[in-house]
Amino acid sequence: MKSIRDIYKIGKGPSSSHTMGPAKAMSIYVSEHPEADSYVVVLFGSLADTGEGHGTDKAIKAATDKSVEIIINTDDRDLPHENTMDIYSVVGGERISKMRVMSVGGGDIEIEGREGDDASDVYPQSSFTAIAEYCKANEIRLSDYVLMREGEGIREFLFEVWGVMQNAIHEGLTTSGILPGGLEVERKAQQLYNKRHIDEREVTRENRIVCAYAYAVSEQNADNGTIVTAPTCGACAVLPSVLRYMQEKHRFSDEEIIRALAVAGLIGTLTKTNASISGAECGCQAEIGTACSMAAAALGELFEMGIDQIEYASEIAFEHHLGLTCDPICGLVQIPCIERNAVAAMRAINAVNLANFLSGSRKISLDMVIKTMYETGKDLSHHYRETATGGLAKLYRRK
Repeated sequence: MKSIRDIYKIGKGPSSSHTMGPAKAMSIYVSEHPEADSYVVVLFGSLADTGEGHGTDKAIKAATDKSVEIIINTDDRDLPHENTMDIYSVVGGERISKMRVMSVGGGDIEIEGREGDDASDVYPQSSFTAIAEYCKANEIRLSDYVLMREGEGIREFLFEVWGVMQNAIHEGLTTSGILPGGLEVERKAQQLYNKRHIDEREVTRENRIVCAYAYAVSEQNADNGTIVTAPTCGACAVLPSVLRYMQEKHRFSDEEIIRALAVAGLIGTLTKTNASISGAECGCQAEIGTACSMAAAALGELFEMGIDQIEYASEIAFEHHLGLTCDPICGLVQIPCIERNAVAAMRAINAVNLANFLSGSRKISLDMVIKTMYETGKDLSHHYRETATGGLAKLYRRK
C-alpha cells in the first residue's frame, strides 16, 4: 500500500480529478511532444459532463503556451474510467501521437499502456484488520505505525499540510463576496463565524464554528484557492475543520495534530487502495464519505481512543454516507458540495462520540464498509456519479 503522501496533495481547486489530474496529464504530454504546433484534448465521461463547471478546460490550457482545442464527447460511455481524456499533438494540421489518460481521483492519473508510478509500497498490510492486528501485537498506536512506516520526512510533510489547511481556514474566514461560476453563491464562512449570541449554548457554538471552518475551506476551494486534498478537493474541508476546532477547544499541540493527520491519511489510503476516492467512479460517498471517515479516525487518535474505538468511529462515519450521490449543480463544486462538507464535519464528531460509548457492540468492520461503498458506487447510475445529469443538478433551474 502506497504512502499517505498520495492522499494529501497541496494545490488549487475546485476538483482534484477534474483540474489537478488533467493538468498533470497535459504537462506530461507537452513535455514529451514539444514539436507540436498545437494540441487537441478530447474529454469523456464525467470530465465531459462537468469539465466546464469544474474548470477542466482552463487547467488543461494553463499547462502549455500553445493553442489547445477542447472537444467534449458525452456520447461514448464505454470507457476504462469515468474520467477519461485523449490528448493529441497537431503537426501540419494532422492529429498524431494519441495519449489516453484516466484521472482516477485525488489528482492521480493513469496513462493507458504504461506502468503506474514506481513508488514502492510503504505498508505491507492493506486492510484495517491486518494493520490493527499488527499494532496490537506490537503494542503501538495507529499513529506510531504510520510514522514508522512512512519514515524520514513525514513529520515535516504533515506539518506543511497542516499549515496549508490552517491558512485555507484563515483565508476563507477573511474573504467575502460571490463565488465564480454564475450561481451567485455567496460566501458564508465569515457570517457563520461572526454570528454570535450572548446566550449561545456550547453545543450551538461548536456547530457554528466547525461549520464556519468547513465553509471557509470549501469556499476557498470553489474559488480556486490553495487547499489540501483530504482525500479530494471536493471533500477538502471536513478534516481541517474538525482538527482546527478541537485544537482550539482542547489545546492539542501541533505534534498531536500531526499524529491525527497520520491516522486520517491511513484511512484515506485504505479506501483509495481497496475502493475509490473518485466521485465520478463511486459518487460522493467516495469523497465526502471517505473524508468523514478520515476525520472521525483523526479525532479518535486525538482523544487517545483505542484501536477498536477508532475503527468504530471511522466505520460509523463511512457507513452512513453509503449511497450518497454526486450531483453538483451546473457542474460547479458549490451546491451541494460546500454545505455537505460542513454536515460531514459534524457527523464525524458525532461518530466519535457514539463510538466512545458503544465500540464493544459493533458488528460491521471498516474493511467491510469500504468494500460495500465500492460495490454501491459501481451500482449507481452514471447520472449520480459527478455528471450533473441527475438529482439536484437535473432538477435545478437557474433563475
